Amino acid sequence: MRLLLDAFWRAAAYCLHPRVIGLSMLPLGLMVLLAVGLGYFYWDAAVQWVLAWIETASWLSRLWAWLKDLGFGDVTGVVAPLLVVLLVTPVLVVVVLLIVALFMMPALVSLVTERRFAHLERKQGGSLLASLAWSLGSTLLAGIALVVSMPLWLVPPLVLILPPLIWGWLTYRVMAFDALAEHASREERVELFRRHRGGLLLIGVVTGYMGAAPSLVWASGVVFLAAFYILIPIAIWIYTLVFAFSSLWFTHFCLAALERLRAESPSGDVVAPSAVVADDAGAARTALPTATPSADAAPPALPSNQAPAP
Repeated sequence: MRLLLDAFWRAAAYCLHPRVIGLSMLPLGLMVLLAVGLGYFYWDAAVQWVLAWIETASWLSRLWAWLKDLGFGDVTGVVAPLLVVLLVTPVLVVVVLLIVALFMMPALVSLVTERRFAHLERKQGGSLLASLAWSLGSTLLAGIALVVSMPLWLVPPLVLILPPLIWGWLTYRVMAFDALAEHASREERVELFRRHRGGLLLIGVVTGYMGAAPSLVWASGVVFLAAFYILIPIAIWIYTLVFAFSSLWFTHFCLAALERLRAESPSGDVVAPSAVVADDAGAARTALPTATPSADAAPPALPSNQAPAP
């Protein structure tokens, strides 16, 4: 628990670092560039397509006619651009966050390493391909667990317990692997996952609940359309900041745990018990004295009935 809290406060303090603040602002800049580029090339075509769809939809024609009778005029001309924004914004957000997450985690691990764990040996226990395979496999297992557990969500307490546990498990599997990929060997990573599974799961669950906070801002932006263009960028920034905090928390915790693990062994490696036994046996054999003839030693005695040669 002490290691867990220490990593928490360090991660919170690192969120005030200029590099972390700059990384958290990066999605907003990318989103603006993508929105301006897509709007320049596809805005008119997208609005016309949505306008044609809402005008030809039979189930919406009565609504437009009723609003027109109330004196609202051409409502479709206002609704079509708004629908384009509402439909495109989530796609842009997901794409931008995926791009930022791909580059943010290595940058944050590098920051923590430079400032706190520069002495740790880098054993390169996880490559980019291995990290991708690990993330996809963990995501698949989490998706299966979510689908299988859905009937249990009807029980009121379980709907508040099972999904956060599953998402917390997925979060710690992905982020802890990335935090240890460069410094820990495969054996060390397996041992750390075994020792600290409870702490890693707790971090995953807590950060998962924290990640739900921006959704409230997002929902407010959809409800209060007048503040849409203000609240949605705020929600994106909060998403990125929560991701940065989660990455920093996992990185501080995992690298500190790796440092302790290596301190337990003089060589700094995780040694299998069989290797230890073999080394001890070899050392014992080396320590045994070997009998070597000495030049001053007396010659062997001759039998009493045999005289020495003249």
